[in-house]
Amino acid sequence: MLSVHTIPEGFTTGECVLLRAMAAAMPAADAGLVRQNRDHNLRRADLVWVDDIPGAEWVMERIIDLVRCANRDFGFDITAFHESPQIAHYAAVRDGHFDWHADIGDGPFARQRKLTMVAQLSEPDDYDGGQLELMPSANVIAAARPCGAVTIFPSYVLHRVTPVTRGNRLSLTVWAHGPAFR
Repeated sequence: MLSVHTIPEGFTTGECVLLRAMAAAMPAADAGLVRQNRDHNLRRADLVWVDDIPGAEWVMERIIDLVRCANRDFGFDITAFHESPQIAHYAAVRDGHFDWHADIGDGPFARQRKLTMVAQLSEPDDYDGGQLELMPSANVIAAARPCGAVTIFPSYVLHRVTPVTRGNRLSLTVWAHGPAFR
């Protein structure tokens, strides 16, 4: 079975520039994961939700097309997009990163996640580190890094974003939902 689907030019460079500008104009929320009032240093990033950005309705239409195309290879029962796409900003000044994790969780929507889609919004020369790595088996796979590249994978696959050591990495993430895996 296919473990990672890549669409090299899922978004154009111009669309990525537009999304970065639109996100920069919005208030961002800290994406740090805190459990039992303790920061476990799992994630350091700021988030903007695409549904909150005026004029960004076209983004969801593109996401649906990209996921539909990729799901031809996965064959998952996809029925909805319950969660807003998010633009994550990983900055070197904050040691931006997201440690190893899977996207399926205990919440009502998190347990229905079937596919994760991540689109690179930054130019690869804008930052060092910040590599999206996936571990669908015993080997680690580095996701495509060019601006506009889209990586789609089952939400149960372990993945991480390595620490950004210079500059800023922006990415767009969304989950496609369906009935729980059996």
